[in-house]
Order: sequence, then C-alpha cells, then structure tokens
Amino acid sequence: MGWKASDIPNQSGKVAVVTGGNGGLGLATVRQLVAHGAHVVIAARNLDKAESARKKIEALVPGASLEIRKLDLGSLASIAEFAAAAKAAHPQIDLLFNNAGLMAVPEGKTADGFEIQFGTNHLGHFALTLRLLPALLAAPAARVVSTTSIARFTAGKYDLTNPHMRGCYDAWAAYGMSKRADLQFILELNRRLAGRSVTAYAADPGFARTDLQATSARAKNGLQQRFWLIASPLIAQSAASGALSQLRAGTDPGAVGGTLYAPRWFSFGAPVVRKIGSGIDRPEQLVQLWELSECATELTLEAALAN
Repeated sequence: MGWKASDIPNQSGKVAVVTGGNGGLGLATVRQLVAHGAHVVIAARNLDKAESARKKIEALVPGASLEIRKLDLGSLASIAEFAAAAKAAHPQIDLLFNNAGLMAVPEGKTADGFEIQFGTNHLGHFALTLRLLPALLAAPAARVVSTTSIARFTAGKYDLTNPHMRGCYDAWAAYGMSKRADLQFILELNRRLAGRSVTAYAADPGFARTDLQATSARAKNGLQQRFWLIASPLIAQSAASGALSQLRAGTDPGAVGGTLYAPRWFSFGAPVVRKIGSGIDRPEQLVQLWELSECATELTLEAALAN
C-alpha cells in the first residue's frame, strides 16, 4: 500500500505554516495537518479564497485549529511583514511548507523586479525561510519542506548567470528553472544547517489535479497549458494524493534531512525517497544559487542565525 495519510503521527502542539494553503496541494496539506492536531497558519495572497478554504476545512475537521495571514511571495516587503507578525504570534514554528507557486505564466516581474516565477517560487520562499528561521530554530526539531516538480527536468540551460531569463524568456523553462532552484535550495539549506535543530526536505507531488493548471491556462493560453488543463482530470492523481509527498517529508519520524520525496511511479503513487541526480546535486551550483539568492533578497543565513 505504501505511506498514506493515516501514517501521519500526532501533530498536537505543533505550529505549521503553509504557503498557498488555500487551494490544491496546500489545502490538502492543511487539512491533514489539522486533522492530526497541528495548529496551521494559512499564508495566502487571496484572503477571500483563504477564508473559503478555512470554512471547508472546519466543516471536514470540527475543531480545526487555523488562522489566516496575508502573504504575497512576490513582494519582499510583504514577506517581511508576514514573518514579523507570524513570529510575534508564534515564537516557535515547527513546520514550514513552502508550497505556493506559479506555473508557466507570461513574462512578468515581481514587486522587486525579479522574473515572476523565479522570484515567487524560489526567491520568495528563500526570503520567507530565512525570515522565519529564528522561530524554526526555537523548535526542538523543525522541518522546512519545499515543493519541487517534475518540471525541474525542463529547466533548459539553467543559466544562473541569468536566473531571470532576461532576453530569452520561455514560460515553461522559467517554471522548470524555479522548481529546480526550489530543490537545490533545500539541499544547500540542509547542508548549511547541519548540526542544528532544523532539517530541510524537498517534495515532488507528481502529476496532481490542482487549480495550478487552470491558473496557468488563464494566464497564458498556450498549447502546453491547454494540454495539461485537459489532461489533468483524465490522468492526474488527486491533490490529496499529490500532497502526501510533502506531508511525509514534514511528518515521517524516519525522514532524513536533504531528502527528496516523490511518487513511487514517477508521476503517481505513494511517496518514496527519490534519487536527486548528479546533474542537480552539484555543490558548486548549489553555492552559486545560494549566493545569488542572498544577494537578490539582501538576506543572509548568518544574520538569520544571529537573531
């Protein structure tokens, strides 16, 4: 049968932050966390959608412990404001799920001038993680889980000298680049936090039915976007199944930091440990990504550890 939601241990007393917890994989993740006793902070840009998600979860899980806080991952100022409020309310955070993301949208910029997919999917979560690190370090055994994707294999040249793909933008390559960066960030974060109480994990949901496909198609009505929108109801696994990879990464007592969890059959199935591959796990590239991320966000691990 493989690992399933019923294998999640009791999460009572734990505080979890889930970005994009108002829909898709995030919503499925929030539901299981509160069902197993955790208090969950839904971090979302759309507060109306987040409130609707809260009502759905409370109807399914009576007594669910939830709160909603506004977060725009495309704005470093919003990230700083969210993190300050979250740490004030929760000096100890046990779980951070870097789940939210954009997929294959037209070329655009974040509030800080970053390419919108790399800026939101990777740099936004990089900044959020460093901002929340003091509260994560206050927990006895905190975990950071970032959602990558099969698209990490479609990152094109993955040129970190031009992470914003200026002059050569391709929607799908940019998405792949951001998702490979999400995975590499976790590998380097876990290495740099070695010996401390925080460990980091990556999770690949496989091909899951979420609102990501519809959002992508609305943003850019290209051939690939239409294909995945049509294919999703036919061949994709449910959001609940896709969320199991990140839930296992976040809650399995036997999980080892620096691990990637992904479906057993590549795009579907129960979550298992997946090999990362030498093409992605290159130490010099991990350091290069880390350094450009610190430069872009003006945040450093040293400063976060000192707080």
